[in-house]
Amino acid sequence: MLLEKIEAMLKEVSTITASNAEEIEQLRLKYLSKKGEINALMQDFRNVAADEKKTVGMKINELKQLATTRINELKEQCEMKEEEADAPDLTRTPYPITLGTRHPLTIVKNEIIDIFQRMGFTLAEGPEIDDDLHVFTKLNFAADHPARDMQDTFFVETNPNDVAKNVILRSHTSNDQAHYMETHQPPIRVICPGRVYRNEAISARAHCFFHQVEGLYVDKNVSFTDLKQVLLSFAREMFGPDTKIRLRPSYFPFTEPSAEMDISCHICGGKGCGFCKHTGWVEILGCGMVDPNVLEACGIDSTIYTGYAFGMGVERITNLKYRVADLRMFSENDVRFLREFEAAY
Repeated sequence: MLLEKIEAMLKEVSTITASNAEEIEQLRLKYLSKKGEINALMQDFRNVAADEKKTVGMKINELKQLATTRINELKEQCEMKEEEADAPDLTRTPYPITLGTRHPLTIVKNEIIDIFQRMGFTLAEGPEIDDDLHVFTKLNFAADHPARDMQDTFFVETNPNDVAKNVILRSHTSNDQAHYMETHQPPIRVICPGRVYRNEAISARAHCFFHQVEGLYVDKNVSFTDLKQVLLSFAREMFGPDTKIRLRPSYFPFTEPSAEMDISCHICGGKGCGFCKHTGWVEILGCGMVDPNVLEACGIDSTIYTGYAFGMGVERITNLKYRVADLRMFSENDVRFLREFEAAY
């Protein structure tokens, strides 16, 4: 009977585990202390028959040795884990770890979006790689419009049989508006930020990719006066309460009438300086009333609804706010340049 009990404890002790020093101490007390289970077996050993004492005694010694060895092994394993936890991680970057900051374009883009969202515009985003149908055709671009030419647009895939199915990198975020109007009926009031691409030589004043934010409002009885008031509110929120605006006639395929908007130079206060070329005004965006052909192409009845649209370059606005002379600095990721904007948000 005692031998069976010892054999069962041998199996039990061989499989004991512990995850910390406290659990190991509990195991030691359970098996090896004066009041432990192995010492209790020694009390029962006194009642074993003389001819069995040798066998039983050897088994008890084997059990005690196994328990001692196993608990010592657990102690070593626990100590090794503690040492590894305290050891320095040689793969980590050296201290101090420099915290990053938002990119200046992201700071300005988020500020633009926030201003228009407070006016009731919702966010709408679309694909950077799109078809000609949504980038040009539905936006009233003529089939021979220069913007479709290889000199201005990056073509991913051309379709000689159907120009509208050409796959291209969008040259403006107006394609987001076309997608949105296809799937939503008025009232529509959306703001569309994103990256756009044009086949231009990279220089201090131009780049082959840049960022735009465009807005669209379509409803009954929308007028040019509504557009002017929204843009005036935006300009004063972005550049200060004393900012003035002026609208100059222009041409865009998807709006009629169309205009370009200038703001009074916030550097010289409209008096004239080198930044505004001594005119007192700086151009910041294009705008106009949505052409009825665009509304019809997107499934909206132009006899019931009217709308306005506007678009601005994020780089342009960032230049005006922070006077960055070279557009290439926005994409070169020079940390010295980026650190200048740590307190800008």
